[in-house]
Amino acid sequence: MRVFISGQKYFGAQVLRACLAEGLDVVGVCAPLGDKYLRPLAELNGIPVLNAGALNKDTCPRNIDLGITAHSFDYIGHATRMIPRLGWIGYHPSLLPRHRGRSSIEWALKMRDFATGGTIFWLNSGIDRGDIERQEMIWIDPAHYSGDIKRNAAEIWREALLPLGVKLMAGAIRDIKNGVFNRVKQDNRFSTFEPSMDVKDIYRPDLLLIGAGGGD
Repeated sequence: MRVFISGQKYFGAQVLRACLAEGLDVVGVCAPLGDKYLRPLAELNGIPVLNAGALNKDTCPRNIDLGITAHSFDYIGHATRMIPRLGWIGYHPSLLPRHRGRSSIEWALKMRDFATGGTIFWLNSGIDRGDIERQEMIWIDPAHYSGDIKRNAAEIWREALLPLGVKLMAGAIRDIKNGVFNRVKQDNRFSTFEPSMDVKDIYRPDLLLIGAGGGD
């Protein structure tokens, strides 16, 4: 199975390792300049690297079976989503459809949720709105409700949601490789979407999509 990965950082590198461990043909990677994990690992394995921000229908490799986002902030447009034979999957650190958006862990703490989790989902034209491939819950320690919310969210990501994401992604890749395609519609009765808590996040294609109606 031929795959393409758009991602960055340690999580992106771990997803690449999972793909290589499954014997997949990783035909390319999209990662930021200066990335210290995914980009060097791809180069070490002779995998072509595309700079983050440059991924589109013209630059995405053809003849691929699956696209994977792994801590990617590149928006995958419609034409790019249509290139892989099987579509794209990604990981979101929440129990979708709850806390769609970039700051999902921070909002789970801000709203004092008793639990959060991780979701592998199939990308569509909405932000974090695609069918669920698999999902798993973790409890939130109430001690994380107080103090610096970004520091606490980073700790939850590092200690729980990152390793969970690697496990879930590895399982999804294995299933898809073996012809098993899990697709469960998100129950929009329980959906929430919150804005990014990163003040530098000025360009918001997600808000444009909401105004246009969102999903496929």
